[in-house]
Amino acid sequence: MGMAVFTDAFIDALGLSRTELSLAYLMGTIGSSLFLTAAGRWYDRFGGRVMITGASLALGVMVFFISITDRIASFVGGGLIPTFVLIMAGYFGVRFFGQGVLTSCSRNVLLLWFVKRRGLVSGIRGVFVSLGFSLAPLFLAWIIILFEWRGALWFLAILVGVVFAILALIFVRDDPASCGLLPDGAKPDDSAGALITDVESKTLADARRSPAFWLYSMSLGMHAMFGTALTFHVVSIFEEAGRGRVEAFGYFIPSAVFSTVTNLLASSFVDRHQLKPFLIAMLVCFVIGAFGLLNLSEDWGYWLLAFGFGAGGGLWGVNSNLAFIRFFGPLHLGEISGLNTSLTVFASAVGPAAFSLGLDYLGSYDAAVKICLVLLSVLLCAAVILKQEELPFGSSV
Repeated sequence: MGMAVFTDAFIDALGLSRTELSLAYLMGTIGSSLFLTAAGRWYDRFGGRVMITGASLALGVMVFFISITDRIASFVGGGLIPTFVLIMAGYFGVRFFGQGVLTSCSRNVLLLWFVKRRGLVSGIRGVFVSLGFSLAPLFLAWIIILFEWRGALWFLAILVGVVFAILALIFVRDDPASCGLLPDGAKPDDSAGALITDVESKTLADARRSPAFWLYSMSLGMHAMFGTALTFHVVSIFEEAGRGRVEAFGYFIPSAVFSTVTNLLASSFVDRHQLKPFLIAMLVCFVIGAFGLLNLSEDWGYWLLAFGFGAGGGLWGVNSNLAFIRFFGPLHLGEISGLNTSLTVFASAVGPAAFSLGLDYLGSYDAAVKICLVLLSVLLCAAVILKQEELPFGSSV
């Protein structure tokens, strides 16, 4: 979602229309999604330390590349096609190494260190994720004002490609066993330590045959599609509703509050309960948020949007952290979560382009919002009806 804040700056600098930029984002992101299952296998093979450090370095390089795409395009003669291809390649790299590899690996490596309080620990992590998703647009808008769009990208490239990569190399370890430890700080003579070897795990083939995998993947993907579209076009969407740029970015503050509070509350309960009610609650929140977006010109619509997408985002963190290790175990977690990440990234590519095309051909974002509302309602019905069998609780590592 971070690149979405640069949308208007890219349109001005690159000379592309909103739809052309959205299509470049679509194609680059879809391209990146095709390789994320393979990246999950790399995680299972090489571990989190190597993958997180390498992905951070590569992400920094790609952010810097995007910052000079306009200059490269001018150097090769300019024109629509070179500019389109260059920004598409930049989006490919950022989405693959950022939302794809780095996000998935950082989530998976934490899950292996905890069993009994995995939900709570994931929730604490989720606070930072929720705050990051919610406040990043506001922070990025501020540094764009401070450094202009190119300087802001250089700042981000150094932050993630140098600072974070060094921190990952120093502090990240693949799992407790690599340090001679057991999950939750258990001692070797503690019977709880047996959990690390006595667990059932399922393969990627098993996950592909599981209705639960597709239900959770599509539900998580809806957040990526809808939420990315909203962030990508946030200024334009708010202007259509008669609201200004300041109000558009200000929306992320109450959304962050709702997201953080919901994430903490849900995480304090999830270790003692199945995930099904948390999935249902997440989808209900997104439906509420969609109704709010359709009525954004009204004050109550604004607050429904902030609550729905904020609280839904907090619950999204809980579900995305725990679903795949609970249903399929840890041995093939990288590969299975990699497939989910691939689908999520693919969905996030479709959203901005669909909203942009809706605006171009129908004169409003409402049609795209209504389609998302229908899809959310279908997923909500499926979540209520479908039986969701998790692995034995407490033995998922």
